[in-house]
Amino acid sequence: MNPNLEMLKLLDHFFNVLDGLIEDYGVYLCLVFVWLSLAVIGWVLNGGLRRKPSSGNSATVVPGIIITMQPPTQSPPPIIGIGVEQTWDGDDEIMD
Repeated sequence: MNPNLEMLKLLDHFFNVLDGLIEDYGVYLCLVFVWLSLAVIGWVLNGGLRRKPSSGNSATVVPGIIITMQPPTQSPPPIIGIGVEQTWDGDDEIMD
């Protein structure tokens, strides 16, 4: 017999059992998973994933960032603009 068909029959049986468990005890399984997830979150927040300190002499290195202000190396370029002189002709109109 084909080994793939046997694997599919085994998986089909597994999923049928899983469907039956969810159908019969779905609410209770949901409650258990919610409470377990809350316990795992609390464990992680209390340092459950941190490494345990090694039993030897070790120096603690604290990385730091030092920000210093330095004057600019070059002065900014001058602002060059084109000036247009406006003249008045007496009729309250501007002449270019």
